[in-house]
Amino acid sequence: MDEPGKCILIVLDGLGDRAYDRFGGRTPLAAAHTPTLDRLAGLGANGLFHAARPGLPLPSENAHFAMFGYGSEDFPGRGPLEALGAGVDVGRDDVAVLARLVSADQRDGRLFLRRDKPERLAPEEPAALFSAVGSFQYKDVAVRLWPGKGLFGVITLSGEVDPRITDSNPMRDGCFVSEILPHADAPPAAAHTARALKAFLVHAHAALCGHPVNAGRVEKGLSPVNMVVTQRAGRLGRPTPFRERFGMRGLSVSSGVIYHGLCAYLGMDVHKVRDTVDPGRDLAERLDIAVRSLETHDFIHVHTKAPDEAAHAKDPDLKKEVVESLDAGLGEAVAPLLEAPGVMTVVTADHSTPSAGPLIHSGEPVPVVMVHKGARRDAVTRFDEVGAASGALGLLRGRELLYTILNATNRARLAGIRDTPQRRLFWPGEYEPFALK
Repeated sequence: MDEPGKCILIVLDGLGDRAYDRFGGRTPLAAAHTPTLDRLAGLGANGLFHAARPGLPLPSENAHFAMFGYGSEDFPGRGPLEALGAGVDVGRDDVAVLARLVSADQRDGRLFLRRDKPERLAPEEPAALFSAVGSFQYKDVAVRLWPGKGLFGVITLSGEVDPRITDSNPMRDGCFVSEILPHADAPPAAAHTARALKAFLVHAHAALCGHPVNAGRVEKGLSPVNMVVTQRAGRLGRPTPFRERFGMRGLSVSSGVIYHGLCAYLGMDVHKVRDTVDPGRDLAERLDIAVRSLETHDFIHVHTKAPDEAAHAKDPDLKKEVVESLDAGLGEAVAPLLEAPGVMTVVTADHSTPSAGPLIHSGEPVPVVMVHKGARRDAVTRFDEVGAASGALGLLRGRELLYTILNATNRARLAGIRDTPQRRLFWPGEYEPFALK
């Protein structure tokens, strides 16, 4: 029997978009010059992909969780994943919450979000502000703020806590910070957790308002960075590791802390890289690492955040330029991918990110192409959101992407076959040899 194949999954984060008049009613991807992506479209099977269901905007962590073959029932929340990626020691019973430094004003005893992204922030200011907040104790709950990259951090809560609480970060300027409350169906521990976190945020606001950094900013006419807001609380679970679940040794070549945390949670390896001002060169170097890693790994995730970041700048032209840079980088590195025996190449995105309008992410599906031996090559010759819709893959949703990869790499288990006590999704399983005694 032939050896099972391997897969390199290239994720161009936030690649999908909406159509704009400046591009003649096309998306930035469709308007971009992308000869390499178009070549791959002509060589493979094309389709659309949504990590949940069309119309539902997803953040990257939820989308990647589905792309890696896991269901929402196993998802722990962004907070714990961010903590793992940052090297924070999170206990299994702890709650972790994503935190962010913002600028807020007091209005009639309530906090009003002035700036989600305070202007002209000096590189040393976030670290100084984070250190001023420190740890906090609310009854039996220990609360601690851990600094991350820039304005971002993670808050951990230990004690009788529950993650089913609401966010305090409204994620848009010019509105009130939202109250932290337990979910409607949450146990009493969630209400206790909400009170503890609120007490900590009140403490943080007081500490930050009187900080010398903010005194200096106010003197310069800048917004004070005087509040911590939170979102996406969660708690670690115990998912079946990726290797055990799918029979593949997984690796991520990525720069984002959230992907490092996600891989740590799922038992995948990580090759950490850095982003530069040249996204195409970054992608080419990551693909070179991926090709060299085929000797030790079977499923390799190669990620770039560049399209998503360009879209968040609300600049369709910038996103088009970034897409063209990535295509050029892919062009430099694509030959070894296509020449490697038994390797399938998949290119897609985790979600759509509109380059205009108020939404953070949007719910449109994204294009996907799969190039491998035996692929049902279709008539698609353009890699974009519209052209891909007529491809042979149709619309893939959620875990169907990973299942399709298992099938294409000759690892798919025939329904009803059972050779291991644990339920596994790959075949053949790592079963016990039959003994005569």
